[in-house]
Order: sequence, then C-alpha cells, then structure tokens
Amino acid sequence: MSIPKRMLLGLLGSPISHSAAPAMMEAAGASAGLDIRYHLIDVPGADEAMISRILDGVRVIGFAGINVTFPYKQAVIPFLDAMDPGAAQIGAVNLVTVRGRKLTGHNTDSTGFLAGLQAKIGSAVKAGPAVLIGAGGAGRAIAWSLAKAGVPEVLVVDQDPSRAASLAQEASGWGGGRFVPASGIAAAMEHAVGVVNATPAGMLPDRSSPVDPSLLRAGMWVADAVYHPPVTPLLAAAKALGCTIMTGRAMSVGQAEDGFALFTGRRAPPGLIGDAFDAHVK
Repeated sequence: MSIPKRMLLGLLGSPISHSAAPAMMEAAGASAGLDIRYHLIDVPGADEAMISRILDGVRVIGFAGINVTFPYKQAVIPFLDAMDPGAAQIGAVNLVTVRGRKLTGHNTDSTGFLAGLQAKIGSAVKAGPAVLIGAGGAGRAIAWSLAKAGVPEVLVVDQDPSRAASLAQEASGWGGGRFVPASGIAAAMEHAVGVVNATPAGMLPDRSSPVDPSLLRAGMWVADAVYHPPVTPLLAAAKALGCTIMTGRAMSVGQAEDGFALFTGRRAPPGLIGDAFDAHVK
C-alpha cells in the first residue's frame, strides 16, 4: 500500500473536544515521516441523513480515514461499503479506512481493550463472573474482548434491557464464556469478581459512577473505558478498596496503535503513542 506523505484523518463523534486522538495520531505520523492532519468532526445529534452526508464528504475530499466514537459507532454502519470480519461480528465500528473512495469499517476498540486487559488484569479475568455495564458500541467491542480473554461468565447490564439481551445472545457465540443479560447492577455485582464500565458515566464534566461504591469489594478487578478524567469516580472508589484497576488509557492507547497501523500500514515506535496520550492529558 502506497502511503502519501501528507494524510488527512479525523474523528466523528460528540462531545470530542477533549479527545487525545489528534495528539496520538499526529505524533505517530511525525515519527514515521508523515504529515498527518487530524480533524475533529464534532457533530451533536446527527441523524441518518447527516451521517450519510458526512461520510460522503470523507469519501470524496481526501480523507485517508476517520475514527468514530460515541454516539455513532453503530449509526455509521449502513453507510459503509464494507466491514472487516471482526467489526462485522461485533456490530460496531470505531475506525473507517478510505481506499479508492471505498469506506471499510474496522474495530480497534476490541483489540485495544483486549491488549490492556491482558497487560493490566492478566489471568484474574478468568477467576469468575464479570459485569459489563453498557451494551452500545463500546460495550459490544469490550464484550468481544472479554470473550477472547476467557472470562467464564459476563453479566450484561444496559438501560435498555432489550439491548443487553441482544448483545448477550450474540456474544455467547463468539467463542468465549457465557453471556447473560442482567436486570440490574446490584444483583449482577453480587457474585462478580470484575466489572467494566462501557458507558459515558464519569466522563467530565459528569462526575457520576455507574456503580454504587458499596457494591465494590476488595480483590475485584475494575476497568473503565472512560479516560477523561484519567481516574474516574468508579476507579477512584475501586482503588481506595485495593482493587486492581484498568484505566481508559489502556483502551485508548491500544486502539490508537492498531488504528495507526490500519491507516498507514506502519507500526508506531513502542511507547510513542502512549507518551503522546499522557502529554495531552496533562
């Protein structure tokens, strides 16, 4: 694949002013001799017609690809030309490549979260049931990661019970443990050894936690997809109890490393994208 020296990338979502994606991708590009210009496409409340227009623009004005975040990880799918097998199975997209005006959906949230899980939590994920809070785009990618990591049982909770039930049914066929819809967080947490937040709860300016701190127990592992702030209210409560925690940094950096490879065909030097993330957050 021939990669131009100047590359236009972007991020579609809302709100995204805090995003570390421009810093990570532009730093990785500079290390590879690429002039990457990364544009934030912050469009709140986009309907199907608007999403179609945005992606048509991405297709024709020279983007090499875009990342996609909340709330459009599933909404973009009908307007793509193709999906890679992993993204098709997950049913959510966080990255779109443009090749010859053909838009292809990928999911690096899943591989990024899995890498973080293996590095930060390790074999503890296999010790017992885990609770997954959120069955949207991020939740679906994380469910894939939990399946591949060998979590024996995942209890899925969502504000929309039908969405939790649908994800649980699908994910049970992904080659991992059993996925079960749960009616509420309190009941699901009773016998869990781990919990993952895959919702925007705790993302600044919001300071809420998706889990009442009284439901956490010492010895649990707790992961959060939110990285702004670096330590969310959920993770702060877990850390105070001595739980093993995984911050949203791991997922964000991991997906960016895999995304840079998809956009450019090159791997960033080890640690460089993580350093760019840390500098942005500070």
